[in-house]
Amino acid sequence: MIKKWIYFASLASIVAFLSSGFKSDNQIHYNYTIEGDPVEYIYPSEKPDDYKSQNIPFTGKFFVGYKEAIAFKESQGKYHLVNTLGYMGKYQFGVNTLRAIGIYDTARFMNSPSLQEKAFVALLSKNKWELRKEIAKYDGKTVGGILITESGILAAAHLGGAGSVKKFFRSNGTRYLRDDFGTSLRSFMKNFGGYDTSAIVADSNARVK
Repeated sequence: MIKKWIYFASLASIVAFLSSGFKSDNQIHYNYTIEGDPVEYIYPSEKPDDYKSQNIPFTGKFFVGYKEAIAFKESQGKYHLVNTLGYMGKYQFGVNTLRAIGIYDTARFMNSPSLQEKAFVALLSKNKWELRKEIAKYDGKTVGGILITESGILAAAHLGGAGSVKKFFRSNGTRYLRDDFGTSLRSFMKNFGGYDTSAIVADSNARVK
């Protein structure tokens, strides 16, 4: 009986030792809420200097990381921001763009974070339809020194519209198109490339309900 106990105790110790080789001694858990749903992310280090901001969880190339990265670039993630040109909200929508996806009440839009999130997805769906041929033709190829991906194309369309993206490809990437603040289409196509936007359904009639 004693020998059997020693055997199992030794086996447990070996398993514990081997398991420890696959864990980081410095991992910390960070709880983060996305639209009401609690999600837990694990950081590989406890050193604050290893991260630019502990308020932003590691989201890799998932869609949540994509939308938050664009939002930070556009408004620093502020739902109530209106810039000097009248672009509104977290993702900086213009009035005409909002109307194109079925939103006419700008006051309601500005006071509803959930509506702004839905608007972002609806615009992606609409642009994915508008640019379906370009996505099929150029995804994975290099144009103008930029590796083209679906998420990069959609980000560029968010910045300058689907028409500007088509002009970029017609010029083989030589046209340096910019918005009114000087932000280039190329920078959005490059910086927001490689994210997972596969869940976005192409829809020519995308509307926010």
